[in-house]
Amino acid sequence: MKQYAAGVDFGSDSVRCVLTDAADGRTIGEGVALYPRWAKKMYCEPERHLFRQHPLDYIEAFTAAFRDMLHSAADQGKSTEEIASETAAIGFDCTGSTPAPVDRNGTPLALLPEFAENPNAMFHLWKDHTAVEEAKKINRVLSDGPVDYTKFQGIYQSEWFWAKVLHTTRLDPAVRSAAYTWVEHCDWMPALLTGRTNPDTMYHCTCAAGHKLLWNSEFGGLPDRETLARLDPYLALVHDRYPAGGPQVSTSVVGTISREWAEKLGLPEDVLIAGSSLDAHAGGIGAGLGLHTLVKVVGTSAVDMTVEEREKMAGADVKTVLGLAEDSIIPGYLGVEAGMAAFGDVYAWLRETLIWPVREILKDEAAVQKLEDTLLREMEARIDDAKLDDRLIAIDWFNGRRYPVLNERARGALVGLTLGTGVPELYRALILSTLFGSRRMFEGFLHSGITVDRIIVVGGIAKKSPYIMQLMSDLLNRPIMVAKETQMCAKGSAMFAACAAGFYPDLPSAQKVYCEPYHENYVPNPVNAARYEPLYRRYLETAAFMDSQ
Repeated sequence: MKQYAAGVDFGSDSVRCVLTDAADGRTIGEGVALYPRWAKKMYCEPERHLFRQHPLDYIEAFTAAFRDMLHSAADQGKSTEEIASETAAIGFDCTGSTPAPVDRNGTPLALLPEFAENPNAMFHLWKDHTAVEEAKKINRVLSDGPVDYTKFQGIYQSEWFWAKVLHTTRLDPAVRSAAYTWVEHCDWMPALLTGRTNPDTMYHCTCAAGHKLLWNSEFGGLPDRETLARLDPYLALVHDRYPAGGPQVSTSVVGTISREWAEKLGLPEDVLIAGSSLDAHAGGIGAGLGLHTLVKVVGTSAVDMTVEEREKMAGADVKTVLGLAEDSIIPGYLGVEAGMAAFGDVYAWLRETLIWPVREILKDEAAVQKLEDTLLREMEARIDDAKLDDRLIAIDWFNGRRYPVLNERARGALVGLTLGTGVPELYRALILSTLFGSRRMFEGFLHSGITVDRIIVVGGIAKKSPYIMQLMSDLLNRPIMVAKETQMCAKGSAMFAACAAGFYPDLPSAQKVYCEPYHENYVPNPVNAARYEPLYRRYLETAAFMDSQ
């Protein structure tokens, strides 16, 4: 009897697989594998913000991680063959926007001999920002016409689908000529495992379609071909070659696994292949995101996600505040998201700045490792909130600004430094900058009519820093619940598989079984919130001044 559902999470550095018991949501096996070429920093030029990944990295790492997951599950008492035979379905999530050019058969060009070492023929990782100038032109064209195609997502970003396609096909005539169209990584994986790679009929997920390609039923689908042709005739071809049926939800059955992939993974040929989503959204599902429940993922960057009823958002002006996409997180609802380009990265900048003399001058690797492990927590322990300097303000745009009002060229700032400013005070200012940015983003949700009763926080910072989490609760004036699950995205993808296999009728039903129970870890302290209110007002004033320059 089939009883297991697998979830596969393709992250920036590795792929993570989990096998779950669909009856109770328990994880019974895990596997992780690094991308071998990416680990060697191949096909990347950080100084140019160019980050490409070879499709062989995905294939090889996924194969290794999935087989390791089956062996891990077999440690529970059954043989690997028994575990495999009882696996019902596989779901996926991937980073995004991470598109690649494909030929007429749906094969990424980098898998062809003539393009095997051409970075332009590979998947363009989400953080590839080589298309800044193209994004500017896309914004002008898509927002200046009878239809404002940016109305649901805001200013179009260089890391999104159309900008990357436009940049690379203008830069590389050989890729332009060979590429029948482009596909997102999260769409290619279900197609690859089923063998249904024909671009004209290939599965496309609603998540990437709505948030990265601007698909919306109000537009009748993608931005119209005439508007895209004004940018470049090639984009009109991509429009024409998008499947006529449109995107499908994450819980869809894409097909059954192909014989080739069944043999490669050690599975029977009746395993179902479910749909997919972007990784953060799968993580939101895994954490328990739902109506009136917001999931905040805090890592190097940050993203806030929830869902809302379509009727409630009708006519709402959200262009500069957040992104909306149909069926993008939970089918039947509008997926709502906003993000910050830097969160933990801001703290890491201070840590690396302070460690620099030890690393580069003293060259003491043991000391460097100790500082990397302990420095931020030691600084938190030395912060004296009784000595709050209301003159010191930091702006968190170290990696540009996303929401509200995207500006990829925005930069961070420190205002009000004195010779008496100490390192703990400087660290607190940076912490407050990210939390003030979070509050500004959160207020955009509330002012847009979105109801948020509780907040679940996911990520390493949530588990490691009680100080930051308590401040977050104070400043957002909401209870904070910290998720314990480590493979949140893969668990969300396993729920896609569980629904596709018929174990549950929908994702909310699966969440009742799969998601951990939550209790309030942090409760707002109104006294602290009042103390920081003047600094928040100064943060807003400083941010407005920088915006005006």
